[in-house]
Amino acid sequence: MARISGVDIPRDKRVVISLTYIYGIGKPTAQEILKNAGVSEDKRVKDLSEEELTNIRREAAKYKVEGDLRREVAMNIKRLMEIGSYRGTRHRRGLPVRGQNTRCNARTRKGPSKTVANKKK
Repeated sequence: MARISGVDIPRDKRVVISLTYIYGIGKPTAQEILKNAGVSEDKRVKDLSEEELTNIRREAAKYKVEGDLRREVAMNIKRLMEIGSYRGTRHRRGLPVRGQNTRCNARTRKGPSKTVANKKK
């Protein structure tokens, strides 16, 4: 497996898809990295030469990815909670942050449903 930004990317997939396994790199960013590195999107990772891998690593290093990006996102959420904003309180309570309905949905954020006694009447 090839290592880019501290992540082992799959060898049998196309390079543009393999790069998306890195946190912070989606398909458009992967396409831009490959264009700047001068590597074809249709190549498989196992067919890349060392020089092409080096070029891709150099281009990927220009972006904030993996640990740095995760740390920044966590700090942004922590800042929202500290200043007591609405979004921060939603994060603290484990409820949806972006205005979604919570009466019958939001099970992903709220977890498994807790049965309430005497609900029907």
